[in-house]
Amino acid sequence: MFDVRDFKAQDLRGLSPDALAAAAEQMLQRIAEQSRQLDEHARHIGEQTKRIDSQAQAIKWRDAKIESITFQLARFKAWKFGAKTEAMNAEQRTLFEETCAADQASLEAQLAALQPDAVGSTATEQQPEQPSKRKPKREALPPHLPRVDQRVEPENTNCPTPECGKPMVRVGEDVSERLDIIPAQFFVQRQIRGKWACKCCQILVQEPAAPQVFDNALPTPGLQAHSVISRFVDHIPYYRQEQINARAGVHTPRSTLAAWSGRTGAQLMPLYEAHRAFVLGSKVVHADETPIGLLDPGGGKTRRAYMWAYARGAFEAEPGVAYDFCAGRGGKYPHAFLKDWTGTLVVDAYSGYDATLSLEGRSTAHCLAHSRRKFDELVKAGASEVAKQAIQRIAWLYRVEAEVRDKTPEQRLQMRLERTKPLWQELHVWLQLERGRVPDGSAIAKAIDYSLNHWQGLSRFLLDGAVPIDNNHIENLIRPWALGRRNWLFIGSQLAGERAAVVMSLLQSAKLNGHEPWAYLKDILTRLPTQLNSRIEELLPHRWQPAD
Repeated sequence: MFDVRDFKAQDLRGLSPDALAAAAEQMLQRIAEQSRQLDEHARHIGEQTKRIDSQAQAIKWRDAKIESITFQLARFKAWKFGAKTEAMNAEQRTLFEETCAADQASLEAQLAALQPDAVGSTATEQQPEQPSKRKPKREALPPHLPRVDQRVEPENTNCPTPECGKPMVRVGEDVSERLDIIPAQFFVQRQIRGKWACKCCQILVQEPAAPQVFDNALPTPGLQAHSVISRFVDHIPYYRQEQINARAGVHTPRSTLAAWSGRTGAQLMPLYEAHRAFVLGSKVVHADETPIGLLDPGGGKTRRAYMWAYARGAFEAEPGVAYDFCAGRGGKYPHAFLKDWTGTLVVDAYSGYDATLSLEGRSTAHCLAHSRRKFDELVKAGASEVAKQAIQRIAWLYRVEAEVRDKTPEQRLQMRLERTKPLWQELHVWLQLERGRVPDGSAIAKAIDYSLNHWQGLSRFLLDGAVPIDNNHIENLIRPWALGRRNWLFIGSQLAGERAAVVMSLLQSAKLNGHEPWAYLKDILTRLPTQLNSRIEELLPHRWQPAD
């Protein structure tokens, strides 16, 4: 058979028309095949180029992150050893030492996770233990604590060699002890991993140790959760936790407790980022802020910082709150947090939100409770009969709100238009009339002006059934910070504030979704080491289901 690849130019002269047609067809097919192979080769090169570019970007990001954390760690150590501790009082010095331990553990945990040998490893892979210059000797766990054994044996104790398959003989076991807790009762969790060997094949079989949030550490997820919740939910400082644990005969120095907290906070960061995206997925978001003292280690005193709170709409079926610790109260902080968000922001009349709300796709809903509060202060002082009437008129509005709370947004808006809107318009006319009767500069004039100046924002709830009438939802969610402030007085560092925001966001959201905080945190700390990043959302408070 004629093959176009074998012919020479002069061979074409003796070919018949049919042979020439066949040769031409073969040549076209050959050219098409070569063209396809070239296209495939180009596509393969393009994919490799994209993969190389992606890996280069990942390496560049990792190196930048490592450089940033290394700088923070160096700066932190400089603060730690150069701080003017002599200028601090006893409470400030105690918190500073606790914060140092927590911050150092958090930064070291983040740095370890970004090291090149950790990139690309799976959750179950065991990283080689790095030698340390000075490794403190771990104290033996108290012998009086009860031991709860967890026996881990292979499912099949026959020799895995296909040619053998004989029953193996148990030749020993490894016993590791870690400290765990049932609230108010310590116990030692012992994981006993049996060793099975086949004498004829010289094979040893043993189940691997269960992955942990951080390896080579004393506490179990249960004890980690207990310590973190005691600190951030029950607001018990570490020095008091140390005293409480000591009553059970367990020595947990405050620096150790702080280090556990720091490393736990670092491990929860990916979950917090996913939770933050969930909170900002709502088209109605509440926002508020509260001042918190921040220790200045260089000056031996505190300065004012702020904890900002952002919550999904009060009527959302799946609630959630995210906190953001910031060094100040300027408008740049909510602007950065809400960078990619659009919707209705429920806030007070603080001007710091103005720049954020001026962007396209955003609207403002002001809080009627703030307006009412100004009249209520006058009523309690017995300073104005007009204020009493204002309180009564606002009460009529809240009676309708109580009835529509459990309705759908469409039903809620319809009932508001039918029953609330006439009352609202009447209130507006009445406030304008009363403003003309009261003297300028008086307390009641200022209260009326507040409502009239923000009337458009206060009226937003009549345009959208998903928007609440006030901002009380977020005010309730920011109260834990006021309670904590009375217990631990101030935050020890910027990192400590950010870590507190991460932990509190998840724990308060767990409470909003009806979960017991300790059970939730213990379970996610147990599951995090093996949880795929693509399925991290399963551990968020609104989606969490206890492990079977």
